[in-house]
This record gives sequence, C-alpha cells and structure tokens, in this order.
Amino acid sequence: MHGRQPPTDPKIRSHHEIHSRWDWRVIAAGVAVIGALGVAVVLTADDRSSSGSPATLAADAIDVSAIIAPAAEIVAQPSVELDGCTVSVTVVRLDDSGPSVECVQKALAAAGFYSSTAINSTFDAATQAAVQAFQASQDLEDDGIVGGKTASTLGIWPGDESFVVHTPPPAPGAKDSWGAALSSVATTGDAAPPMPADTGQGTGKRVVYDRAGQRVWAVDDQERVVRSYLVTGSQYHNEIPGRHEVYSRSEVSTAWNGQAYLPLMIRWLDTERGAIGFHGIPTHISDGTAYQTDAELGQKLSGGCQRQSNLDAAFLWQFAQIGTPVYVT
Repeated sequence: MHGRQPPTDPKIRSHHEIHSRWDWRVIAAGVAVIGALGVAVVLTADDRSSSGSPATLAADAIDVSAIIAPAAEIVAQPSVELDGCTVSVTVVRLDDSGPSVECVQKALAAAGFYSSTAINSTFDAATQAAVQAFQASQDLEDDGIVGGKTASTLGIWPGDESFVVHTPPPAPGAKDSWGAALSSVATTGDAAPPMPADTGQGTGKRVVYDRAGQRVWAVDDQERVVRSYLVTGSQYHNEIPGRHEVYSRSEVSTAWNGQAYLPLMIRWLDTERGAIGFHGIPTHISDGTAYQTDAELGQKLSGGCQRQSNLDAAFLWQFAQIGTPVYVT
C-alpha cells in the first residue's frame, strides 16, 4: 500500500506498502546429451539485452550444430510418470540434489524439455538449461531456478499451505518469555518451529521472517526464541530475501489510497515503490473494521508488508527498535 500523511495527526506518518525470446529448448537438449558425455559446456544465462538481442552462447561454447542435431531425440523421449511427486522445498536450484531435484527432472522430461535417461537427482548444468527452456516457453523469468511459480507450472508444487506450520493455540492468559500476552497464532521458547538456516544464527538479537512458512521468530541476544507467530505476507513476492535492519517506525501509517490505517509500523525495507515492514491488522478508515481476521494469518494476502495479530504487533513494537537486524528467507 502506498501511503500518505493525514494533516491532522502528528503521530501518523505516510507509508508505502508495496504492491520472440531465444528458444532455450535446443540448448537444453544439447546440454542434456553432451553433458552426459562429459563434455564441458559454457553458457551465458542472461535474458535479452536492453537492445532486444537474445542471450548468446559464450565464445568458447560448443558448436550450436552439435546441440541442434540431437534435439529431436531428447524431446521425443518416452513419457515419464511423475507418480504424483511434488517438491518438498520452496526453491530448487543449481548444485542441489535429492528427491525434489528428481521430481523437477521428471516433470521437465514429461514436458519434453529433458531426457528421461538423464534423471539423476542432481541439479546440474543440463537441468538448469532445461529449466530455462521450460520457463522461456511459459513466459516465466528464465533464471533456471525452480520456485513456486515454475513448480506450479510444472505441476509439482504442493501448495503454499504445505509450508505453513500451525502451532496449537496457547492457553488463555499465556505469555512469552518477555511477559507479553501470546496471540492465538503465537508460541514461545522450544515450542516454536525450527528457524530456517542461514538466518543470523549466533549473531544475537534479531527478527527472522520466513516467506514460505509465513512465520516470524523474535530471537534475543542469548539466542532464545522469545516469540514465534504466523503473519500475512505479500502476495506479490516483493519481500527481498537477505539481511536488513529496522530503519523507521510509526505508531500509525496510512495506506497508499488513504482508505486504511496500519498500526505499529516497523519498516525494514525501502524500495523504489515504497516501504515494506511489519504492522498490525489494517483497519478501514471509513468504519474501523479490520481487513482480515487472526484466523487468516499464515496466508499471503498483503501488497508487500507483513500483517500481524495486534497482540504480536504490540510485542514486536517493543522488541524491534531502530537498527534491529531482520533476516528474510
């Protein structure tokens, strides 16, 4: 939501809550066959340039004619049974291995972009090229990475809900280790689901936000989980992964269209289109009604920010001061 500042209340600050390619099939086919023979292949995986020229093979790459020749053989491979497989992780990419990679390769083979004889559960250069070919054919970003959109198009995405962990509602009056009342979607201490890897472990006080699981962890300087809870994040995938910091806070912000109040805004990402941050459940300015219920937390419904139960928003307002690290996965 893009924000503006009402002129009558000094506590309210403005806020912005977000809201003919080259045919890679030939390359994918050639890489799959030649890679199986142990021949080194060098590709540049850039998209079209600003001038509109297509991505190209590097100067020392294999002869294109060597790729074109076996292309028909690859596409004409016997049909592959997916056996109902789905990926078990949110992202599958180069150098990964295991059942999710095997599922990706089977789906690519079934779609005619990969050799059924090359399925090896290892996401190698041939698999990456095949993914790019498939993505280009479906007008997806051809980055060679299998995320939710590519996996959905391949028919192997288990659904967003499969990555969301719901903890039992706390007992009435239950509090976290800081003494703050827990919401219906919050827990504390060892009862919290495990945090994702590479989210600042050992660095002390921080906030961790997992986009796939729609979950936040507040970690103290002793590496203890003070509180963990579900949020409602962006439906537009504009929350950038990585390490960020809280840089701005407002007791109340307004939506870009002036129709909603966003309580207890904690901003951690500044973009060209506005700020992204944590806040409580938005309310309609016209009648004070809420945009959603706590029962809907865990779903991706927002334009960019992370909506929290108002109890969780009140907690994070005390916990995440300016400069607090925010790790996003």
